[in-house]
Amino acid sequence: MIIKYEDFEQVDLRSGTIIKAEEFPRAKKPAYKVWADFGPEIGIKQTSAQITVHYSLSSLIGKQIIGCVNLEPKNIAGFLSEFLLVGISDEQQAVCLATVDPKVPNGNKLF
Repeated sequence: MIIKYEDFEQVDLRSGTIIKAEEFPRAKKPAYKVWADFGPEIGIKQTSAQITVHYSLSSLIGKQIIGCVNLEPKNIAGFLSEFLLVGISDEQQAVCLATVDPKVPNGNKLF
């Protein structure tokens, strides 16, 4: 499906840094609770992410990621997901995070 550029402009993808991650045992599928700092304009947002195959909790801290920060919040097993952590699935359908290299300031917009 082809979309207009104006439609894509509505998706707010920003750089952020994971500052906290913890187990999420209430999730239906294996997942972590993740908090990311998206800079002074947006602040810290939280989400649930099914990224347990390729990432340990400790490996996530300090990782710079890409997040969609303008989606409507969603309640996932009693936890409010405030952004979508962007990733791509591998051959086994496990999520590999979309990251930024080299690092950029938190909150920078993807264009």
